[in-house]
This record gives sequence, structure tokens and C-alpha cells, in this order.
Amino acid sequence: MTNSELIKKIQSSFLQEGREQIKTGMEVEVYQIIKEAGKERIQKYKGLVIKTSGKSELEKNITVRRKIGAFGVEKVFPIHSSNIQKIEIIRQFKVRRKSIKFIRDLTGKAARLREVN
Repeated sequence: MTNSELIKKIQSSFLQEGREQIKTGMEVEVYQIIKEAGKERIQKYKGLVIKTSGKSELEKNITVRRKIGAFGVEKVFPIHSSNIQKIEIIRQFKVRRKSIKFIRDLTGKAARLREVN
């Protein structure tokens, strides 16, 4: 057994179910578990996936951008983290790149993306 096969075998026990199909250009809602003062609550974060990164399956991250008032807020979520309860895909937009960071500078009609049915 090679080292890479051994690493994949060990990492497979930590992978979460049904989270591998997330791509750039999807509008998602991430349910994150927040622990405060001995209590747990679930916080929803809805936005557009502008970047995916990570080489191995366990290292996959998504950057989700959300517009709050006049400001854009971005958060990076590890897909297979135990603090992420679930990730819902709301809709899919047509994009041709792995990273659509250029959308940060666009406003109004220029920031529109075409939805895939």
C-alpha cells in the first residue's frame, strides 16, 4: 500500500456525506454550528460560491460571498468540517472559471449571472 492510498483510507472516515458536488457559481445556504458559553446554535449564511480550493477531498474549502447593505462579506468554509451541519444548494449559475473573484468589483447589471435550469 502506497502512502497516498494510506492517506486516502484514513481521510475517508472524516468525510461528510453529500458535500462533494459544490462548485463555483452556486448560491448556497451554509448551516454552521456556533458554540457560545456552553450552548450551541445554528447560524445560516446564504451567498454565492466565488472560489473553491483544496487538493485532497478532506482539504476542500469554499469561499462564500454575501452582500450586506453596501458591503460585501466573504467567509471561507471547510466543506467537511464537523462544525458545518449541512450545505443547501439553492440555485446554480453558469460560470466558466474555478474562481470568479472579479465579481467583487462589479455592481448593478454587470454583476448579473445567468441561471442554469
